[in-house]
Amino acid sequence: MANRKSAHGHAVQGKPKPRKNHCFGCGKDNPAGMRLKFYLDDAARHAICHFKLSRRYTGPPGYSHGGIIATILDEAMGKVNRFRNVLALTSSMEIRYLKPVPLGVKLTVTGHEQSVEGRLHRNVAEIRNEKGEILARSTGTFVAIDPEKMFARPARNAAQASARQTEKST
Repeated sequence: MANRKSAHGHAVQGKPKPRKNHCFGCGKDNPAGMRLKFYLDDAARHAICHFKLSRRYTGPPGYSHGGIIATILDEAMGKVNRFRNVLALTSSMEIRYLKPVPLGVKLTVTGHEQSVEGRLHRNVAEIRNEKGEILARSTGTFVAIDPEKMFARPARNAAQASARQTEKST
């Protein structure tokens, strides 16, 4: 797979990189997180992650909790937005739990783009077992944001608001 590149974290090309990644799903700096490691397949335009779930993520005995499945699907769909070099936040998602997702076995989640309309990105993800059976599928809508505005430090936001207020009064 010649067009394979790492897709860790939430950095957007051309924008300041976050110093740390504490994301529950993919954050290497979150000791309590899942630390999922995604890569992008440029040719197929897929975000892919191979993983195994430990007992820590138990729902029904021997199987994953539905919230963990939702997290993995959300991460895969979110990574797809990198193909368009945007950071987009989950607005909504629908999940189909097709078969129980077992613990302790090799699994793969793959995400791809369905459509883009302005700032709205609609993506799809699936979790499959080694036999290629689809265990869970999701569709999600993501809204592209400007990370510099969204994640500006509160003090900087307060200073900007104060400057705007001063401009209005003069």
